[in-house]
Amino acid sequence: MREQELRKVVEEVVKALAQKGLLQEDRGTAPAGGTRNPAVTPPTRPIATTIGTAGKVFSSEWSLGGPSFRPGPDVPVGHPAGKAGSAVQPGGRASRPALGKALPAGGALPKDEDDEEGCSGCRRCGGKSGPGECPLQASGADRFGVCRPTQQCSKVARMVDHTLLKANATQEEVASLCEEARSYCFASVCVNPSYVPFASQLLRGSGVKVCTVIGFPLGSTTSTVKAIEARDAIANGAEEIDMVVNVGALKSGNDAAVFSDIRAVREATRGRVLKVILETALLSREEKVRACLLSKKAGADFVKTSTGFSTGGATVEDVRLMRETVGPAMGVKASGGIRDAKAAQAMIEAGATRLGTSASVAIVTGEAGGAPSGERRATGASGDDAPRRGGKGY
Repeated sequence: MREQELRKVVEEVVKALAQKGLLQEDRGTAPAGGTRNPAVTPPTRPIATTIGTAGKVFSSEWSLGGPSFRPGPDVPVGHPAGKAGSAVQPGGRASRPALGKALPAGGALPKDEDDEEGCSGCRRCGGKSGPGECPLQASGADRFGVCRPTQQCSKVARMVDHTLLKANATQEEVASLCEEARSYCFASVCVNPSYVPFASQLLRGSGVKVCTVIGFPLGSTTSTVKAIEARDAIANGAEEIDMVVNVGALKSGNDAAVFSDIRAVREATRGRVLKVILETALLSREEKVRACLLSKKAGADFVKTSTGFSTGGATVEDVRLMRETVGPAMGVKASGGIRDAKAAQAMIEAGATRLGTSASVAIVTGEAGGAPSGERRATGASGDDAPRRGGKGY
């Protein structure tokens, strides 16, 4: 990308940050679109962005708005489009209202009243079929290419990326993961790249997508390597790509490098869903907002909280901030520490439209304990399931 285009992107991000109150030109004035405690005088630091390989740098002197920032009236709060229960599907399409009910006594998330007669999701009719009118459902299908399973699918199940990312995951465990995804109508299985061909073969014709991770879990590989990884994964059958942002570049204020990194993978994944993992546990509030804005500008479909292999997982506060920042046009994926139906509902109400977890079955059935799929058969880290303990994995 040309230097001029990169400069424009960074300038737009800085402007958006200033409008949200996370950056301000004068320490003594309140940020645009929000209010700041006058007793708090945040430190000033330059945000320098390196452009291209020539090492050209331009900076703007800004001060951070700090923890006293409160969003102004122009910032959408809560769920997409400002409506409780609204949801966004991959690619930014608005879906039917998401879960907005209290949990039953048993703890399992309720199934949809309209799941039996609603749209099958195949888009063959352009979404014009009313209840009971879908010809595919009349023949016994949930959605195009999917035979109706033995049990009713919940709306929450269709928001789940059923995940197994531990280093010692076996082929048998991946096979079980895929079988569970078929049975419970999960949106996808998320596996390491080496298992993409195997999972794709097992899930062919099921309607369950195969998701994999790129630059995982550190995000520190080069953009070229990430793009190659993404192309290879797609060639092997991956339909969704979760890439890790370059956390070091983000924390260094190098917005151009972060944008170029995401854009390189976006160019390699045209026609596929791209999610950008921010690793929120390592970021300040301002850095989370910048990462969201850069991901949106680079053309990503989702922003995602965590790898599940760092110092912490998803929080309701982070999910809400991400939703407020990207608006209704992007998906937000919460991952890490989501072990039961109550936690899942909290993330959905905060604005999540996808959940990454290895405790998926427990979430949709209300099973006690919420053990990840991998942990039911073997011990060890599985990823996307709980905050990391002592740096030794899950």
